[in-house]
Amino acid sequence: MEPQDYRNRFRQHEAMIEGLARMVVALYDIHREQREFNRQQIAINQRLEVTQARIETLLSHMMREEENRQEA
Repeated sequence: MEPQDYRNRFRQHEAMIEGLARMVVALYDIHREQREFNRQQIAINQRLEVTQARIETLLSHMMREEENRQEA
């Protein structure tokens, strides 16, 4: 190969490496955003679990009250 061919090949490799570096940065940003989303989702899920427990307790009380009325 001619020296110019090597230089062209080198430039192609440089361009590929630069593209890969940009992809790594983009993936890092996406990963960071996903981690934040996951943290928020965990908090939402915890609140939903509390809400669900409260609803279940309320329904249980309502059902007992209904049973007590029917027995009376």
